[in-house]
Amino acid sequence: MREKVEMVLNKIKPSLSADGGSVELVDVKDGVVKLKLTGACSGCPMAAMTLQNGIARALKEEIPEVKEVVAA
Repeated sequence: MREKVEMVLNKIKPSLSADGGSVELVDVKDGVVKLKLTGACSGCPMAAMTLQNGIARALKEEIPEVKEVVAA
């Protein structure tokens, strides 16, 4: 499942990098994906919304085994 998550994140990264940020995969365990927002995203007030409404939604749509996405 880690490889699937990486593939989806690679699709998302260009959008994040356009705003000066990125995302790193920290861990995948029991359907829970731990991510770390980096660059401009790490201090952005919209980071939580980006994580849940953007990244988490994309991961859950493409990988049904993903139950939850959390910040590390």
